[in-house]
Amino acid sequence: MSLVYVDAVVKHGDKSMPVKLLVDLGAIYTILKRDVWEYLGLRPIQEVEFVLADGTVIKRWVSEAVIELKGYGERHTPVVLGESEDENLLGTVTLEEFRLVLDPFRRELRPARMLMKALIERRRA
Repeated sequence: MSLVYVDAVVKHGDKSMPVKLLVDLGAIYTILKRDVWEYLGLRPIQEVEFVLADGTVIKRWVSEAVIELKGYGERHTPVVLGESEDENLLGTVTLEEFRLVLDPFRRELRPARMLMKALIERRRA
């Protein structure tokens, strides 16, 4: 499996920073490395436990930021306040907020096909 990165701009208040985010469909939230969120002045809102692929449980603080993806606009989204050794990741919550999916064949993001089930009332004659 190949890795897919996207260019983004992370914003908070009057500060912004361009970042390269690894698209990780196994990550619920977007993760920002310590140097990114500290520069932006993000503050912790809630501490959350995460389970890593090997079963290890870690705790990280979650905050909120605005993420801009070229061609798709910007969205307000939860972000994990990562440590220096963590990777900048684009998680599934942020992807869903942008209504995007990963096309694994072209290794790019594309608009999601939005489905909705409608309840149709049958009229009796």
